[in-house]
Amino acid sequence: MSNEKKYILAVPNFSEGRREEVVEAIVDQVRNIDGVKLVSYEPEHDFNRTVVTLIGEPKPLKKALINLASKSYELINMEEQSGTHPRIGAQDTIPIFPFKNITLEECAEYIEELAVELYEKCKVPLYFSGQNARCEERKALSFIRKGQYEGLKEVCHTDERKPDMGPAKLHPTAGATILSADLEGLTAYNVFLDTENVQIAKKIAKGVRGPSGGFSTVRAVGIKFPEREGVVVSMNMFDCGKTPLYRTFNFVKQEAARYGVVVTGSEIVGPVKLDYLLNSLEYLLGLENFNKAQILETHLMD
Repeated sequence: MSNEKKYILAVPNFSEGRREEVVEAIVDQVRNIDGVKLVSYEPEHDFNRTVVTLIGEPKPLKKALINLASKSYELINMEEQSGTHPRIGAQDTIPIFPFKNITLEECAEYIEELAVELYEKCKVPLYFSGQNARCEERKALSFIRKGQYEGLKEVCHTDERKPDMGPAKLHPTAGATILSADLEGLTAYNVFLDTENVQIAKKIAKGVRGPSGGFSTVRAVGIKFPEREGVVVSMNMFDCGKTPLYRTFNFVKQEAARYGVVVTGSEIVGPVKLDYLLNSLEYLLGLENFNKAQILETHLMD
């Protein structure tokens, strides 16, 4: 095992999804780095946010993440930025997950090292979440992000809300960044409804998300994407092993029918684990004793 290469999955999110030249300049920082694969990047106009997915060996990945964050800090001014996605900084989050031959504990340690190097280089305050959270409340992004950039700026001098690394204030243009290691990444999943009534999408989102009585591992919002017809129930699914995609899809469909609304389709945004497609396939086809090894392509992965 010791000779096998280690790989980390990183899904950094920066607060720009509208200015194409800025998005490209930031993403350019992680292109063509030996030992790092840029899997995808997804700029979202309404959210005004871009999600980048990277898989890499620890050392070159660290360089890639620091370069990416530095460029985000340089090109995004939080005093001018706005969008529908909650955020506290230009490089809003840097979450990482064990991908291959590496443990969660090693990833948590890696985040601590990354934080020191990033702060030394850029002097932007940092918060720790997930496995690296300094207290129970900060394990949740929503607690750290409460009030967003504008609200946090007013209270970040207090003990309860001050950054974990850096002074008890936000950077004047870059805000702050949240770093975390966790076992599972989120899967971004959208279900489209054939109505222009965004209130229906909001009611369904309230029913599907954990805190208001839905699935404990799901967060959801009802929104309108200006670029397409209809409205959307947009979900962040934090554990598609326990709550498969088909379950939330069926739930949204069932709830929409109450309002006489049809589901026109759904979309997975960015990469997804093969297992999360297979557990839905097994359900939909009623497969018995299905084994992942039956998929020929899985034998190429090693």
